[in-house]
Amino acid sequence: MPKSASYHEGLVKHLQDPLEAAFYIEVVIEEGDPKMLRKALKNVIEAQGGIDQFPVQVKQCYEQLNLMLSEQGKIEFYCLSKLLDALGLQLAVTVKSA
Repeated sequence: MPKSASYHEGLVKHLQDPLEAAFYIEVVIEEGDPKMLRKALKNVIEAQGGIDQFPVQVKQCYEQLNLMLSEQGKIEFYCLSKLLDALGLQLAVTVKSA
């Protein structure tokens, strides 16, 4: 019997499309859960070939953000989202122009 693809494998395949990745990250940011954002970023990075392909500075930024999102009670990242919301604005993730 053929083995079916896992949900994760299918997700990672879809996230190879920059539009799908942008939409995915944007929805997760709107949810406001740091753990979900942490996982979503990990999934998008995996879909793009893994963290090792990026320059050292990008790796360091990712590790700092990952640490910030993983610490219990430390959700400073979402303070920006709350402030923007109060101002009638929101964060948006779009595909970067070539």
